[in-house]
Amino acid sequence: MDFFTVKLKPEKIRDIIHYYDALSNRICEITGKHIDMEEIYLLVLSKAEIDIGQLDNSVLSNFYKETETLFMKYKPELIYPDIDRLFKEIVTQGKTINILSNTAFIQGSTLRRVLEYYELSDYFSFQLYSDETGYSKPNKEVFDMVFYKANHTNSVSRAEIVHVGDNRIADFAGARKAGLQSILIKSQ
Repeated sequence: MDFFTVKLKPEKIRDIIHYYDALSNRICEITGKHIDMEEIYLLVLSKAEIDIGQLDNSVLSNFYKETETLFMKYKPELIYPDIDRLFKEIVTQGKTINILSNTAFIQGSTLRRVLEYYELSDYFSFQLYSDETGYSKPNKEVFDMVFYKANHTNSVSRAEIVHVGDNRIADFAGARKAGLQSILIKSQ
């Protein structure tokens, strides 16, 4: 199904998507608010010389459904195929594992489906995604949500919660500012 007639070369489209992905990420780091996927789509489409005045939300929704279908057909591969063993060991020790993720082009509901496919979702006590909470890391509000949800399961202090992420501002500094421990990992 074709949604948009684009006259630009694929490399140019890739560059536009990368630009707005990075810009949206930076805006979220500054404001701590989630930017809706549809807004990012409209920015990309406008820059790709598509008349967005001719679009409505149903077109964007149908476009996401199609991209989600493709995403599920060509699922991302696990970087660590044996991650389930590590998760099982952590949970067996009485610790909990949770997800806190900023989302942009992929919604939390889709990420949940991928985790279910890989039979990993049961390891997580809860999952928080920016498209569902309205907040993005490094906003203290979203880290407070982690703290309150973690305390719903177990009684823990903020200092006992460790947030692991790959973004120095959103993950590392955001968690520290909220009183949580944090570990910064290098992304691939």
